[in-house]
Amino acid sequence: MSAEPRINDRIRVPEVRLVGPSGEQVGIVPLAKALELAQEYDLDLVEVAATARPPVCKLMDYGKFKYESAMKAREARKNQAHTVIKEMKLRPKIDPHDYDTKKGHVVRFLKQGDKVKITIMFRGREQSRPELGYRLLQRLAEDVQDLGFVESNPKQDGRNMIMVLGPHKKKTEAMAEARQAQEARKAEAKANPGKSQNPAEAEASSEESESAEVPFEESAETPFEEHAEA
Repeated sequence: MSAEPRINDRIRVPEVRLVGPSGEQVGIVPLAKALELAQEYDLDLVEVAATARPPVCKLMDYGKFKYESAMKAREARKNQAHTVIKEMKLRPKIDPHDYDTKKGHVVRFLKQGDKVKITIMFRGREQSRPELGYRLLQRLAEDVQDLGFVESNPKQDGRNMIMVLGPHKKKTEAMAEARQAQEARKAEAKANPGKSQNPAEAEASSEESESAEVPFEESAETPFEEHAEA
């Protein structure tokens, strides 16, 4: 069955409850009279409540109505946010430089409003020292506590130890801020066309732009996104 409402000559009932172009109640009128009024106003007669008795019909520009509905749906999808669980893998004896790099990724994910699954991978004799992984996870949680919180405490899972960090900021808020920052940069660039953007600003602009364009509905079943091991 078509999801489109019946309009004009496709409406097959003897009488309808008519609503005028501005939403005013005209009352119950014969179908022929309703079609005559639609022709007089140069509008369409659209059945908006087919199950009512009699059916409710409205005088409107159906083409314009469909266009506006499509635009609203598009805007709603644009403002949606998919909750994504990123994954970051670390070794218990990670060196300081690699730790700072991994922490930087975690910070970026949390700023974007995403959850982060932190996995500590134990190998060989490291499995007998789970406290190393636990301390590393605690350290990371403390380093990013301004941006996120421990949603799932560290727990052993086979050879791995896992902790989940949740962002303080909602995904929709992060997306809105990223769009505002992007619009502000565009406005500044337009006002100062000769001013060049430094590499750090350019990289931040690219990251925020990518984050702002991700549409999303929150779901606990969103698959993990894998990252390379340290």
